[in-house]
Amino acid sequence: MYRLDKPFVTHAHREGHLIFYIDGGRALTRVSERAFRCGPDFGIAINPWEPHSFEPMDEACLCLVLYIKPTWFLDHSVSAEFALSFGSSQIRVTPCLSNLRQRLTGLLLDDGGRQQFDALLYNMTRISFDQSWQDHGQRLVDRTSSHFCDFRVRKSLRLIRDHLTEDFEMEQYAKEAGLSRPHFFKLFKKQMGITPNVYQNTLRSEQAIEDLLSTSKSITEIGYDLGFSSQASFTRFFTSNVGISPSEYRRVSQTA
Repeated sequence: MYRLDKPFVTHAHREGHLIFYIDGGRALTRVSERAFRCGPDFGIAINPWEPHSFEPMDEACLCLVLYIKPTWFLDHSVSAEFALSFGSSQIRVTPCLSNLRQRLTGLLLDDGGRQQFDALLYNMTRISFDQSWQDHGQRLVDRTSSHFCDFRVRKSLRLIRDHLTEDFEMEQYAKEAGLSRPHFFKLFKKQMGITPNVYQNTLRSEQAIEDLLSTSKSITEIGYDLGFSSQASFTRFFTSNVGISPSEYRRVSQTA
């Protein structure tokens, strides 16, 4: 459950993403440069690695936010033929989805059983998935995206991972890939669906979360290890990409 009262910068996740409005003010979510209103009648579906941002329109917005690993989705759906890829970014909240939204919210607020939660989560994901294609009016086979194959993109992905904690400029990645900076950005976005900056920020956010949850490092140490010059700059980065400050994220995770 997220109480969202600050904007999120454009970012991405390895996981699929479902956002359902619960209460409070309305909000605007941008998915791949298209804007969608998050309200009681429509949810938002975001594919893995799809760039998106969030902006409250007036008062704080309380949302049920689900992160879905593509492998988990396939593991729970024996008959699934395609990876997790929503047909539309906007999901109509049918009576069935409304009921599931209410039950999942209740389990989260009441600390309900894990087994029941997983079953409800899968049902909500599968129904949202089917609904996105029904409303989209496009055959699923036409939407399945090809895997990136350009060797220069593969090389740059490895370089970004290897130099994540260093002061490595985008111009250097482009040079290592044998491309000009504009060509590098264009090719990377064509192959991956996001810019190299967003990809790098995603990996940094994930590493920061891992360190917050599994180590006793201070916030300052985590920021320095990820290449930030000060705790303040790391906190601004984390808050913009995750939604809350790193200290608040650690506090909430330890009391959950």
